[in-house]
Amino acid sequence: MESITGTNPTDIDHLWWQTGIIYQIYPRSFQDTNGDGIGDLKGVVQRLDYLQWLGIDCVWLSPIYPSPMADFGYDISDYQGIHPLFGTMEDFDELLEQVHSRGMKLILDLVPNHTSDQHPWFLESRSSRDNPKRDWYIWHDAGENGALPNNWLSVFGGHAWEWDETTQQYYYHAFLKQQPDLNWRNPEVQQAMMDVMHFWLKKGVDGFRVDVMWHMIKDARLRNNPVAANTPFVASDLIYEYHDPVYSTDQPEVHEIVRMMRQVTNEYDERVLIGEIYLPIHKLVTYYGADKSGAHLPFNFQLLTLPWDSQQIARAIDEYEGALPADGWPNWVLGNHDQPRVASRVGRSQARVAAMLLLTLRGTPTIYYGDEICMRDVPIPQDEVVDPQGLNMPDRNVSRDPSRTPMQWDPDTNAGFTDSKPWLRLPYSYQRQNVALQKEDPDSMLSFYRSLINLRKRQPAFQTGKFTPVYSDKQLIAFIRENDEDRFLVVLNLSHRPAYLRPKNETYKGEIIISTETERIGLRVDNNLLLSGDEGLIVRLER
Repeated sequence: MESITGTNPTDIDHLWWQTGIIYQIYPRSFQDTNGDGIGDLKGVVQRLDYLQWLGIDCVWLSPIYPSPMADFGYDISDYQGIHPLFGTMEDFDELLEQVHSRGMKLILDLVPNHTSDQHPWFLESRSSRDNPKRDWYIWHDAGENGALPNNWLSVFGGHAWEWDETTQQYYYHAFLKQQPDLNWRNPEVQQAMMDVMHFWLKKGVDGFRVDVMWHMIKDARLRNNPVAANTPFVASDLIYEYHDPVYSTDQPEVHEIVRMMRQVTNEYDERVLIGEIYLPIHKLVTYYGADKSGAHLPFNFQLLTLPWDSQQIARAIDEYEGALPADGWPNWVLGNHDQPRVASRVGRSQARVAAMLLLTLRGTPTIYYGDEICMRDVPIPQDEVVDPQGLNMPDRNVSRDPSRTPMQWDPDTNAGFTDSKPWLRLPYSYQRQNVALQKEDPDSMLSFYRSLINLRKRQPAFQTGKFTPVYSDKQLIAFIRENDEDRFLVVLNLSHRPAYLRPKNETYKGEIIISTETERIGLRVDNNLLLSGDEGLIVRLER
């Protein structure tokens, strides 16, 4: 794939988290250095040169804190430590220094909605009803004949209330029973979590991705959630999607909590606050807050959750652009640790089209580790499943293990990830689907990603330029990215059949600079564009 030349961006009006590319690392699965089959912080350090070569600007680490690992780190027992599986605080300090020395940024997962049931806060809270930390969590009396406080269900299946025999009350857990929810209406909880943020920001981390931000405040009256419209489930299934969680999530008061978090990050230079929020666009954009008081980047998951349909995606892009507040910076996410991998959702051939879409849309892109080499979900035998979501609902095929398997570095034993048995199995194909081989292949997915990233980094039109939709139909999405110096046409065929773009009111002439069909690079186009199935191309237009 050809290198794209241009002017390095010098727009001082934009910060690193607006012009940069975020790369999510699931630490258990990135690189093992001590032979226990689980990735660690030293392994991340070992692979930083690769990330720099790829063109990554910011590394986001999934949780590395002490934890019983009931939910693989999202059940935290100490917010200011490092789990021994991943190393030591000294290892973390070294990682932070090495990231910064390469001109990159490091952000951490912050999990403020719930703790582990082994966290000292919860151990105190459940010790007695009059413990000073009792109100740090959500406790409630049983109803008549021991009835649950309300009908809320756990995201991982089953009821969201757990009976505590010692204190004779229920506590609420939106996820596992080992993950009790904090009571964010308590000012002491608020201050404790702000202190956690200060601890890591003072160390020099560049921001946080806030886990389940929209869950943090619950209805004060604990009203029952209504049955969701067109739900395929029945009440006895005890499946989370049976209800519309209008009272257990996205409460108006949550925005005050986000504002407090933003105030903390604002005390430090150029730090970023990112929110995990699975909500419709019109609700998602409210998390930017009024007058820049909310999250810098409420994560936009439209490319994760929508069907891979050109008309639906084009409509979502337009709706998102139209709904953004005047000072709201857009962002796009194609994969993460909770969802099937993009190559498994849309197929290998469309995964290239998806990569081009992600890296040419306006806003900050986030790449999930391994997507750049077209890693796919790995089938995990039932007796090897470790994800609690998969274990709790074995008949629904919702385990997240398949998208969390080890990074495939080379053709050697265990794909270069570990010298021992990896914590999750690798695919049989790793010997021909890995970083080492793809780095040497100009037609590989890795080379394609690197060319797109190179284009984005060298052409300010793609980082901070204007976005203008051009056309969409049942196959195509076309749009323009431009600034005062350069103008580019992006055309994506989201179908497997040939497609044709025949502009009626404007002429598009120029040179193809990137294409999923490498043979077309350097060819000129003159208005009518013919695309093969699964093809995407970028045209530098004549001014």
